[in-house]
Parts: sequence; structure tokens; C-alpha cells
Amino acid sequence: MKVVNLKQAILQAWKERWSDYQWAINMKKFFPKGATWDILNLAEALLEQAMIGPSPNPLILSYLKYAISSQFDDFSRDLCVQALLDIMDMFCDRLSCHGKAEECIGLCRALLSALHWLLRCTAASAERLREGLEAGTPAAGEKQLAMCLQRLEKTLSSTKNRALLHIAKLEEASSWTAIEHCLLKLGEILANLSSPQLRSQAEQCGTLIRSIPTMLSVHSERLHKTGFPTVHAVVLLEGTVNLTGETQPLVEQLVMVQRMQHIPTPLFVLEIWKACFVGLIESPEGTGELKWTAFTFLKIPQVLVKLKKYSHGDKDFTEDVSSAFEFLLKLTPLLDKADQRCNCDCTNFLLQECSKQGLLSEASTNNLMAKRKADREHAPQLKSDENANIQPNPGLILRAEPTVTNILKTMDADHSKSPEGLLGVLGHMLSGKSLDLLLAAAAATGKLKSFARKFINLNEFTTHRSEESTKAASVRALLFDISFLMLCHVAQTYGSEVILSESNTGGEVFFFETWMQTCMPEEGKILNPDHPCFRPDSTKVESLVALLNNSSEIKLVQMKWHEACLNISAAILEILNAWENGVLAFESIQKITDNIKGKVCSLAVCAVAWLVAHVRMLGLDEREKSLQMIRQLAGPLYSENTLQFYNERVVIMSSILEHMCADVLQQTATQIKFPSTGMDTMPYWNLLPPKRPIKEVLTDIFAKVLEKGWVDSRSIHIFDTLLHMGGVYWFCNNLIKELLKETRKEHTLRAVELLYSIFCLDMQQVTLVLLGHILPGLLTDSSKWQSLMDPPGTALAKLAVWCALSSYSSHKGQASSRQKKRQREDIEDYISLFPLDDMQPSKLMRLLSSNEEDANILSSPTDRSMSSNLSASQLHTVNMRDPLNRVLANLFLLISSILGSRTAGPHTQFAQWFMEGCVDCLEQGGRGSILQFMPFTTVSELVKVSAMSSPKVVLAITDLSLPLGRQVAAKAIAAL
Repeated sequence: MKVVNLKQAILQAWKERWSDYQWAINMKKFFPKGATWDILNLAEALLEQAMIGPSPNPLILSYLKYAISSQFDDFSRDLCVQALLDIMDMFCDRLSCHGKAEECIGLCRALLSALHWLLRCTAASAERLREGLEAGTPAAGEKQLAMCLQRLEKTLSSTKNRALLHIAKLEEASSWTAIEHCLLKLGEILANLSSPQLRSQAEQCGTLIRSIPTMLSVHSERLHKTGFPTVHAVVLLEGTVNLTGETQPLVEQLVMVQRMQHIPTPLFVLEIWKACFVGLIESPEGTGELKWTAFTFLKIPQVLVKLKKYSHGDKDFTEDVSSAFEFLLKLTPLLDKADQRCNCDCTNFLLQECSKQGLLSEASTNNLMAKRKADREHAPQLKSDENANIQPNPGLILRAEPTVTNILKTMDADHSKSPEGLLGVLGHMLSGKSLDLLLAAAAATGKLKSFARKFINLNEFTTHRSEESTKAASVRALLFDISFLMLCHVAQTYGSEVILSESNTGGEVFFFETWMQTCMPEEGKILNPDHPCFRPDSTKVESLVALLNNSSEIKLVQMKWHEACLNISAAILEILNAWENGVLAFESIQKITDNIKGKVCSLAVCAVAWLVAHVRMLGLDEREKSLQMIRQLAGPLYSENTLQFYNERVVIMSSILEHMCADVLQQTATQIKFPSTGMDTMPYWNLLPPKRPIKEVLTDIFAKVLEKGWVDSRSIHIFDTLLHMGGVYWFCNNLIKELLKETRKEHTLRAVELLYSIFCLDMQQVTLVLLGHILPGLLTDSSKWQSLMDPPGTALAKLAVWCALSSYSSHKGQASSRQKKRQREDIEDYISLFPLDDMQPSKLMRLLSSNEEDANILSSPTDRSMSSNLSASQLHTVNMRDPLNRVLANLFLLISSILGSRTAGPHTQFAQWFMEGCVDCLEQGGRGSILQFMPFTTVSELVKVSAMSSPKVVLAITDLSLPLGRQVAAKAIAAL
């Protein structure tokens, strides 16, 4: 471009367009004689398209930029200022640019400079007005100030302009700082002016400017309902199967659900409380009830404390919690039923705990307590005479929590100094439901792993013998037995991960950990009875068999209990063979089993553990004697010559054995009557109906859940069992088929909320299957496109977005305990589907039909990058060996290809719905999220879609932290 005489350009342009020579004369007064301007200072595209026509003339903006860059500070020259303001009036609400990306960024910068100059001009005009008022001549300053404010308002009222300024702010942080200083100065000057109209107008402009940096964080209120089954189900799922899980993953998941569904905080907190009360009411008696009580009164208040950090302010959050309780108090039937179940005023306990955690003010707490108390006066009698003496679980749980801390301190002491004192503490823990209370409190407060670790250390301590008296040997045997039984009970109640997750850092392998990993039957774990762990030293086995068969009772002194536990399996095999071959009579078997369970119950547990593995390998006609031996070991020994706390230990042993044998007894259709232990039965055992295909069970339970509108605890256990049996692909694929069958919009929306919460059983693996296998299959097979029509297609797109967001936000963290047991999918499956070499077409992309357009010849490096499949994730060097990252990258590549294809259909609409879902959940402009995997080319395709052609959408879907992302956004917005 050559240097152009500015005066001639202005005269020519204005003559052709408006024929207003007076305006040009006014401009002439401003510019120095012979002023020239190097066109290259502005984006070349503005001049290339600077022909006068119906659209705004970018050349005019160039003149304005020249005036500003000439450092024109003499705002007292009214005609010059007015001329420049007139120029702004022509373009400020009609900017566009169809040039290169760099030129569009130039447009953003030019607009930012214009805004800065306009603010300075406004401040100077306000200052003149103030001085004029003092001198009695306000007219000139007031007129100019009004003109400046009018241009400011007109410029800033355009969302497109604010989006361009948002990009410019990220490009030039220092210029934005200067604008903020101008705003402060303007506010100080206007504060002294008497005109409320001018002040109000200026304040509105200031508010718009201040909103530019945060324009992506504004959500519109979309409250159309008061029930949120997703929140309800996520809380129920956590309370039912993951009490020991850390609070942070649950908090992040709840925050994600709140953000995705735009739930107001009071209703969000209300839904959490509703789920807790429903869980309390429907929980099975015994351990299940204690778990839910601990979850509601100990864990959820801690979750809310962490949720407070995600809110806009502590005061706002406490008000929201107070509002949630106000709503909760109106649900009288729910509260009455919970009070009846727990035999107490549950709301009162909950309010006290929330007040203690700083979630409620004292005034709010007292007010809410008074309201509930008054409400209970009018309720039916909630406390009958027959249960008046029963202590309510909420009170017991809240008292158990500090007791757990004290026990942990006691367990830290040197066991060798006072083993009798420690035994007294453990004996007290075994009485009644004390153990389950303490374990539930420890689990809900994150102390269970530490609790288990200390009992593993205690158990290991008892394996190291020294010279001992009969009393010391008795204490040692009891400490070994109680710690062993407690650890088995913890593993069966809360999962073996609690025991094994914190491995010993010293490299020493402890006895109990070894035994549990290799010998203890668990759901989904098949043991080999011929494994070397069941075949220890033959000499020691023979000694143990002789001891069990010949002695009237086992001697305690110098007894190596851990060795006996390891040898008992081989000893039982010898004894069983002898019995089956007629060498031993049934009376001898009774004496042997009495010896096994007579002193320490842990020997019986180890014996039954092997028998369970052994029975699995036998034919139906070979199992009788093995099962009979289990029956003999399961009952208590009626003898006076037992060790201390025998009855309490037998209760725990019977519960452990019942859990161990449940699978085998179900498979062999055998019944073994375990003694009435006082512990809870197994409420969620045998959930699946016999002789019925699991697919029918899945569709039936989903239909019932959909009809009811929420997922209960029993359904969660059934879904978990089906997921375990059928595998992730089978489970996910069949549920998606059920979703795509729905034709009523309200049913599909409800199904999405429920399916998301069901998928939380193993969200990571379900997401990989859904995004990596099921969606590509639907989108690339034209025979399946009809199934993607609205409403099921819209619902599936929303579900896919929710799963992708949840998995990506949490996949760097640890898998939850409920997910660790499930078989992991092999990463190689995803690498073969999506190969690492980006030059090699993946299986997925080979499925796509060729739809590449004739590419324009692009001279700009930026435009060349934008025309390729380059995405922000590649610029951020995201690890593409991660299966989820690969699946997301290839899904967005597929969607980009569909949007740019010449062939349109339901799959095209689905791709748009998916992108709309991403934007709907990402208005806050979160960076490093799933949209970083979207190719930059997708942006230009999306703005062609009417629903997506808005500046805010463009800002939301591009990574503005990258220079290339800002150029992509600027080009797309400038072309709108």
C-alpha cells in the first residue's frame, strides 16, 4: 500500500457517500496541513474492503485510528472532537471484517484504542462541564459530554463490540489497565455533577465496560422446575455404595451437575437434603442405617463446607443454606417419616451440625429449630412408648465421631507396654453395635483407612512372640483374633480397598494384607484352592492336623496364630480327605471343628475361606461333606473354657462367614443356618430374579425408574450388579437404546438426568464406551441416523456432553473405591481405534465419507493453521496417550467433519446439539476443558448455524488463552 493524502481521501469518500462538504471542512480544521498516513499501520483488510456502500466503511475507522494515534489530546477544539465523534457514530454498532485473522485482531485493537480515546474525551468533557458550572457557563461541556456518553452507550450496547473488546483486552493487558484508570477518573469527576441523567448514563457505560472481562460468566436464569433427580441420584449413589470415598470428588461432581443444569443454590442444597432423608428412610436396618446416618449428619455437612468455597461469598452461601432449610421444613411428610425412622428430631440434629460448621448463623439456626418444633407439635406422635428408651442413631453417630479420634490415639501407643488396657478398649468396641457405629463414623469422616492401618499394625504386633506367661499368651491370642475379625468385617462392609489402599511404605508385607489378597473370598474374586498360598510347609501342616485331631484344646503359649491361619487350609484338605475316605468319623470332625473355633475365631474364618474356594471346583454330588464342615464351623462353641469376649467375637465371625458363603450357597442352592447374630442381614443379596435374561432385567428396572422419576437405593444395587455382570459396553449400549426409543420430550429429558446418575457407577469407563464406540457408530452409519431425530437425539447429545464434562474434570484424580474393583478397559483398545501417529488415518476417520471442500489458497500462516485439524489441545501438548483425551479428540474431529460436510441429515443436527450442549455448560469460559479438543475449523462452521452465530458462543468455544484462539475468535466475530 502507498501513502495516501488524508484530506483528499476524506473529501472523496464523503463526497461519494454523503455529499456533506461542511463535514469535510470541519475535519480540515483538525488535521495539520499535508498530513499523511501510512496505511500499513492498520489492518490491510480494512482498506481492501473500504469501498463506500451500504455496509459500514472500515476506512472511516482507519481515519479515526489515525486521529487517535496522532495523540490528539486537545479536547477543547469542539469542532474537531465533534467530527471524530461523528465518525464513531457511523461505524460503532456496525463493525465487520472479512479479511485475514491478523486483520481481525487489528480491528479488535483499533476498537480498544477508540474506546480508550472516547473515555478520555468523556472525562475531559465532564471536567469542562464541572469547571463551566463553577464559572456559570455549562452549555458547551454538557453538550460534548452528552455526545460522548451517547457514543459510548452505542458502542458498548453491541454484544459483538464487547466480544471484540474482550479479545483485545487479552491481547493488550496494559491498554485495558489504562481504560480502568480512565473509568476511575471519570467516576470521581461525575460524582460531583448534579445531573442525575448524565451520571446514570455514565454508570451504565461503566458497568458495561467492567462486564467485558467477565462476560462469559453470566448465566441466564432458566428455572422451570423444582426437582432435580440427577442431584438426588448422585447423593443416593454416594451414600449407598461409597461412604468411604473422599469428599472432594463428590463436591466436584455436584458442582458440575449444578453448573450443567443451572440449578439455583438454595434448590441445589435442598435436593441434597431431600436425598439424604430419603436414603435414611429407605436404608436397611443395621449397618445400612448407620452408614446413611453417618453420611447425612457427618459427611454431607463437610461436603457443604467445601461447596461454600465454590460460591460467590460466605454470606451468600449461608443465606442459601438457610433458604434450603426453609424449603425443607415445608416437606413435613418427609421429615416426619425420617423422624419416625430415626426416633428423633432429625432436622434439629442437622441444624446443630450445620451451625457448628459455620453453614448457618445462630439466629437462623434458632429460628429454623423453633419452626420445626412447632410443626412437630401438630404431627402424630413420633415417639411411641415402645421405643422411648432406644437411643437415636444420629445422636450416637455424632458422639461416636470424637470417640474414633480417641481410639486412634490409643492405638498409636506402644502395644507391648499395656496390652491388657488395649484389650479392654477393643472389648468395649465389640459390644452391641459399637463397632459398626465407630466404623460408620470413621468412614464418613475419612478416618477409616487410618483406622484399618492401625489394626493391621496391631495384628502384625501379635505375630512377634517373646517369652510369655499363660495370661500374656491369652491376651496376645485375643488381640490377634479381634484385630483379624475387625479387619475382615471392615473389608466386607466397606471394601478391601480400604485395607489395601495405603500399602506399607517400609516395604514389609504384613500377614493380614497377604492373607486377604490371596485367600479371602470377595464378590467378583475367584480363588484357586490349589494356589501355592493354600499349600504351605507340609511339616507344619502335619503338626497342625495332629494338634487339631489329638488335643482336647489348643495350647496358647508360644502359638504362632498367623502360621496356623496360613496352614489351616492345607490341614482342612487333609482332614476332609480322611473323612471322605472313611479314616475319620463325624464325631472326630466335630472335635476338630470345635478345636478350630474354640479359642480364636479367625482360624474358622480362614478354614471356611478355603472351603468356599474348594466347593466352587466340585461337582454337585461331591459337595456334601465340604458344606457340612462349613456348617460345623459356622456355629458357636457351647463351652465354658473359651477366651474372653467369645460371644462378641462369634457374632462378628458368623457375619463374616455368611458373607463369604453367600455366592457359593446361591450357586449350589444350599441353605446353611447361620446363628442369629444380632448383626444385620444382607439386604441387597439375590437381587436379580433367577432364570431371567439380564437384558430383560435391565430394561425392566430402567422403565420402573423412569416412570417413578428417581433412582432408589435398591435400584442402584441392581444397576451395579448388572454393570458388573454384563460389562460396560453391554450396559451402556442397552441403556442408550432405551433412551433412543423414547418419543416424548419430557420422558427423554428425565431419562437423561437418570441415566447420567446411573452412569456415575463407573463414569470414566462408560464415557469411553459412549464417546469412543457408541456415538461414532451412530454418526457414521446412515441406517441409524433416524434414531438421532429430536427428541431422543437432543437428549443423547446432552447426555454425551454431561458425561464428557464430568469424566474430563475428574479423570486426573483417583478412581473411586466402587470403580477400582471393575475390570479396566485396555488402553490398547483405544490406541488401535485412535492411533498415535496423526498422519495415519484412524479407524474412526476411515469410516467417514470424503467431504473436503476445495480449499482456498491462504497466504496467512494463521489461516493455514485454522484450515487444518489443529486444536488447542495440541498447542497445549495434552497427553494423547490418555484414552479419554484420544476419544474426545476424535469425537470432535468427527463432529467437525459432519458440520463441514455437503451431506446434511439428523446426524448433522446431532452434531449441532452436541456443540450447543458444550456451550450451554461452558458459558463460564472454563479453560482446559473438553472444547480444547475441537479443531479450530469447527468455529467457522458453527457460526453458519443460526443458533450458534453469536459473539458469546464464539468466545465460549475458543481457547482465548492462546494467540491463535484469539485470532480464530476475532475472525469469526468480525464476520458476523
